[in-house]
Amino acid sequence: MPERRPFDVLNSSLNNTVIIGMKGGAEFRGVMVAYDVHMNIVLEKAEQLVNGEVKRGVGTVLLRGDSVTFISPA
Repeated sequence: MPERRPFDVLNSSLNNTVIIGMKGGAEFRGVMVAYDVHMNIVLEKAEQLVNGEVKRGVGTVLLRGDSVTFISPA
Protein backbone atom coordinates (compact mmCIF):
# COMPACT_ATOMS: atom_id res chain seq x y z
CA MET A 1 0.00 0.00 0.00
CA PRO A 2 1.50 3.37 -0.97
CA GLU A 3 2.25 5.92 1.72
CA ARG A 4 -0.47 8.60 2.08
CA ARG A 5 0.39 12.14 3.09
CA PRO A 6 -2.00 14.56 4.82
CA PHE A 7 -2.73 16.50 1.63
CA ASP A 8 -3.49 13.21 -0.16
CA VAL A 9 -6.20 12.56 2.41
CA LEU A 10 -7.57 16.10 2.06
CA ASN A 11 -7.55 15.82 -1.72
CA SER A 12 -9.47 12.53 -1.60
CA SER A 13 -12.08 14.24 0.63
CA LEU A 14 -12.88 16.93 -1.95
CA ASN A 15 -16.52 16.88 -3.10
CA ASN A 16 -17.39 14.40 -0.35
CA THR A 17 -19.33 14.90 2.86
CA VAL A 18 -17.07 15.30 5.90
CA ILE A 19 -17.40 16.15 9.58
CA ILE A 20 -14.98 18.81 10.82
CA GLY A 21 -14.18 19.19 14.53
CA MET A 22 -13.13 22.60 15.78
CA LYS A 23 -11.39 23.89 18.90
CA GLY A 24 -13.99 24.52 21.58
CA GLY A 25 -15.97 21.42 20.55
CA ALA A 26 -17.98 22.79 17.61
CA GLU A 27 -18.58 20.34 14.76
CA PHE A 28 -19.69 20.97 11.19
CA ARG A 29 -20.87 18.54 8.51
CA GLY A 30 -20.92 19.45 4.83
CA VAL A 31 -19.44 18.90 1.38
CA MET A 32 -15.77 19.88 1.32
CA VAL A 33 -15.24 21.92 -1.84
CA ALA A 34 -11.84 23.56 -1.22
CA TYR A 35 -8.82 23.75 1.09
CA ASP A 36 -5.45 25.48 1.08
CA VAL A 37 -1.95 24.95 2.49
CA HIS A 38 -3.06 26.44 5.85
CA MET A 39 -5.83 23.81 6.02
CA ASN A 40 -8.52 26.48 5.73
CA ILE A 41 -11.55 24.50 4.54
CA VAL A 42 -14.65 25.55 2.61
CA LEU A 43 -17.81 23.52 3.20
CA GLU A 44 -21.03 23.84 1.22
CA LYS A 45 -24.45 22.68 2.47
CA ALA A 46 -22.89 22.88 5.94
CA GLU A 47 -24.72 22.13 9.17
CA GLN A 48 -23.61 22.77 12.73
CA LEU A 49 -23.82 19.64 14.88
CA VAL A 50 -24.39 19.40 18.63
CA ASN A 51 -24.05 15.91 20.15
CA GLY A 52 -24.26 14.46 16.64
CA GLU A 53 -27.62 16.15 15.91
CA VAL A 54 -28.16 19.02 13.48
CA LYS A 55 -28.50 22.30 15.39
CA ARG A 56 -28.79 24.60 12.36
CA GLY A 57 -27.91 24.89 8.70
CA VAL A 58 -25.19 27.40 7.85
CA GLY A 59 -24.88 26.99 4.05
CA THR A 60 -21.40 27.82 2.76
CA VAL A 61 -18.76 28.32 5.45
CA LEU A 62 -15.00 28.89 5.63
CA LEU A 63 -13.36 27.13 8.58
CA ARG A 64 -10.01 28.51 9.67
CA GLY A 65 -7.31 25.85 9.51
CA ASP A 66 -5.64 26.59 12.84
CA SER A 67 -8.96 25.89 14.60
CA VAL A 68 -9.55 22.48 12.97
CA THR A 69 -8.94 19.51 15.28
CA PHE A 70 -10.13 16.66 13.05
CA ILE A 71 -11.62 15.80 9.66
CA SER A 72 -13.66 12.63 9.27
CA PRO A 73 -15.72 11.12 6.45
CA ALA A 74 -19.43 11.42 7.26
